[in-house]
Amino acid sequence: MATEIKAPVFPESVADGTIATWHKKVGEPVSRDEVIADIETDKVVLEVVAPADGTLSNIAKQEGETVLSGEVIATFETGVGAVSANDVAKNVEKIEAGATPIVKRDEPAATQQTGESSNDQSPAVRKAVSEQGLDIKDISGTGRGGRVTKEDVTNHVNAPKAATQTSSQPATAQAPTALSQAVGERVEKRVPMTRLRKRVAERLLSATQQTAMLTTFNEVNMKPIMDMRKLYQERFEKRHGTKLGFMSFFVKAATEALKRYPAVNASIDGDDIVYHGYYDIGVAVSSDRGLVVPVLRDTDRLNHAEVEKNIIDFGKKAREGKLSIEDMTGGTFTISNGGTFGSLLSTPILNPPQTAILGMHKIQERPMAVNGQVVILPMMYLALSYDHRMIDGKEAVGFLVAIKQFIEDPASLLLDL
Repeated sequence: MATEIKAPVFPESVADGTIATWHKKVGEPVSRDEVIADIETDKVVLEVVAPADGTLSNIAKQEGETVLSGEVIATFETGVGAVSANDVAKNVEKIEAGATPIVKRDEPAATQQTGESSNDQSPAVRKAVSEQGLDIKDISGTGRGGRVTKEDVTNHVNAPKAATQTSSQPATAQAPTALSQAVGERVEKRVPMTRLRKRVAERLLSATQQTAMLTTFNEVNMKPIMDMRKLYQERFEKRHGTKLGFMSFFVKAATEALKRYPAVNASIDGDDIVYHGYYDIGVAVSSDRGLVVPVLRDTDRLNHAEVEKNIIDFGKKAREGKLSIEDMTGGTFTISNGGTFGSLLSTPILNPPQTAILGMHKIQERPMAVNGQVVILPMMYLALSYDHRMIDGKEAVGFLVAIKQFIEDPASLLLDL
């Protein structure tokens, strides 16, 4: 029975997507819920899975083509050439025992191979292989079922060149790559910009051209927070199963400051100002595909442990390419921590339609004057970029000073003072 395979229904914030990868070819057996294609949107990569056991009979949208929400991308034949999970298990048992595996009568002989193709690997592995210009067949897999892991790719790249060449084949017989060019040759590598990178570029350019962006700075003494973490870290981790980081303090401090300065939590919609009665704070996360901003919902209702766990979960999802559109939709304010990469000072760019963004930076020990004495303190520069059309300088400075006071006196934050 023929079934249409359609692109997922995109939310209003996503206009369309691009077919990034077809994991299965026409006529190739597919199991139910197996990933058959990846669709890249402006925000995330969506997986399209098989509705049942069967095969693809037609691919309507090729890799690189644009697809709309709910558009037909392929035709699927249910039950044709399907391989059940029991057959796969029996094949594995028989192969390990040295016997002949089960072969479906209607299954092409080519599909009986036990080796892994690049389409059988995870998105992270495929991306790493593509970026390095490698052939997946040349890499020895150490993962489950002989699959290639990202670590296998890294080890293959870092291995000595001699180890990748056989004694019967001279090095000159290998195809030249960017890593094996002659000394002194000027090498260039041209790759298409990902959809996510293009969208990020468009949004950043739009923010600089269509907003009256201004940045104000302050510095904060991190010693009180560091002393508190040192005192309660062990008990906190034992109680909540996660470490107490700096981000939860800044998220909670920003939330309380937003309550006092509602204009910073607002947005501009045409000629209207929209004041949000909730606090959804985006946390900028760097991934292999670019900068993404997953959103912590209702941060006024989250405790420190919940904030830390959610941020850790977002980071893991970003690295694995599993952030959903829902994870990154909305947001009334954003926090970006360039300090994790060593940045001492920067001017963060707005994330429209939000009207402000807080930039955290590296903690640096500096001599400070305290009560007429020079004291070495762990200091951090804070930067608040804001849309001057919506937020006056007085409000922006007051907001940043409020965050500074909450961080330098964490008891006032915890006691709601």
